[in-house]
Amino acid sequence: MEVRRSKRRRRTVSAYREGDVIVVLIPASMSKRDEATWVADMVARIEKKEARRKPSDTELLARATSLSDAWLGGLAKPASVRWVSNQKSRWGSCTPGDRSIRLSERLQQMPPWVVDYVLIHELAHLLEPGHGPAFWAWVDRYPRSERAKGYLAGWSSAARLELPEGYDEVD
Repeated sequence: MEVRRSKRRRRTVSAYREGDVIVVLIPASMSKRDEATWVADMVARIEKKEARRKPSDTELLARATSLSDAWLGGLAKPASVRWVSNQKSRWGSCTPGDRSIRLSERLQQMPPWVVDYVLIHELAHLLEPGHGPAFWAWVDRYPRSERAKGYLAGWSSAARLELPEGYDEVD
């Protein structure tokens, strides 16, 4: 983080990312106490905005690979992972034949740990095609599985949607 004071700036404070650094622009006359308050606020705003940014398909593939390594022993190896806009009744889908995973764009508004759960769910299909006990044994290695299932069920209920098949089973 870098703070830049400006004699031309009178009252406004702004911030932006410049590479790996968050730059906060403040008036030169601002007190150190006000500076500390404003800098913390502006950094939090930038980080919140960045957290809402949709990961690219390349970032999704990297995330899926990392999740597979962490929770599935690296055994699930997707060839591609991408966002799709045509899934209105599913959170995600997997085609084991070409090892592709697709995630509904609706997930972009949800917490990252919920997206991770859906990725784990679809990655598990690369190891077990159905929703039997062996499949759920893989999915349940992810420590937030139950919490994510509850989140998706609550979201679906609030949106008056049926939970997609296979996301509410606890075989």
